[in-house]
Amino acid sequence: MNPAETPAFEVLAPVRNRVGESPLWSVAEQALWWVDIEGRLLFRHDVSSGTTTQWPTAQRTGCMALHAQGGVLAAMETGLFHLQPGEHGQLTTQPVATAHHARPDMRFNDGRCDRSGRFWVSSMVLDMSLAAPLGALYRFDRKGLSAPLVSELIVGNGLAFSPRGDRLYLSDSHPSVRRIWHYELHDDGSLSNRREFVDMNQHPGRPDGAAVDADGCYWICGNDAGRLLRFTPEGRLDRTLALPISKPSMCTFGGTALDQLFVTSITPAKPAAGFDGSLDGAVLVLQPGVRGLPEAVCAATALH
Repeated sequence: MNPAETPAFEVLAPVRNRVGESPLWSVAEQALWWVDIEGRLLFRHDVSSGTTTQWPTAQRTGCMALHAQGGVLAAMETGLFHLQPGEHGQLTTQPVATAHHARPDMRFNDGRCDRSGRFWVSSMVLDMSLAAPLGALYRFDRKGLSAPLVSELIVGNGLAFSPRGDRLYLSDSHPSVRRIWHYELHDDGSLSNRREFVDMNQHPGRPDGAAVDADGCYWICGNDAGRLLRFTPEGRLDRTLALPISKPSMCTFGGTALDQLFVTSITPAKPAAGFDGSLDGAVLVLQPGVRGLPEAVCAATALH
C-alpha cells in the first residue's frame, strides 16, 4: 500500500456545514455549487469575485446536478426540484418529479449526471442506525423518473461515471456494507454486469461521494477516516490523501483547468480522535496533480 500523502489545501469559504455535500463545478459560471443537507442550504461560490451566496431550501437536498435551463436540479426529500436563484436572495423552486419512496421517512442521498445528461440518484432511510435495505437507485431522463434500477441499498453513494460513459460506479456506505460496485452502462440507460470494484472493508473509511478524473481513476471520500482514496479502473489503490477533516463527504474536479479538487465535509457531534475539529464542515480545495472532466449538465429539461 502506498503511504498517505498530506496535500496542501485551502479553505474555499468561511462556511462550516453540518452536512456539506454534492459539490458541482460549473464551467460556464466558473463557480462551485454545494449544499448543506441538514442545514437546508444551497451555496454558490463565484471564483472571480470570491463571493459565497447561500439560499435556504424548504427540504433537505441530498444531491444536485447542473440544469440546462440554469440553476440546479435538486434531489430533495419528496422529489426532484428545479432550483433557480433570482435577485434579492430569492430561490424559485419548481417541482420536476415526485419521489415514490418505500416509506415516508426516506430521502434522496447521492447523485450525479452521466455523460449523456441523465441524472442518477440513490435513496436511503433517514435513520441510518436502522440499517434498512430499502434504498434504491433511480435514473431521471426525458421520460421522467424511472422505477428502481438497483434495490436493497442501505445508503446508496459513490455515484460516478467513466470518461467514456460506459461504466457506472455505485457504493453502499453503511458501516455494515462498505462496498463499491461497477456496472456496464448502455446507450439506452440500462445497466448490466454488476461486479464488485472495491471492498472498502480492506481500506480506511466508508465509501461516501466520489469523482472520476481524466485518466479514468476513481476518487472516493473515506468518511470517518479523513482520507481521499484513488483507485485505478482495475480497482487498485494507487494514492491515499490524508485530510485535516475526519468526515470528507464528496469531491469534484473544478477550477479553470479542472485541476483542482473540491471536497465537502460533515461536522460530527464531537471531533474525531486525531482531529482538532477546526475544519470540520469546511469545503477544501486541493491540487491533486491530475485533471478532472467537466461536470455533465442535466439534459432532461422538460419539467414534470
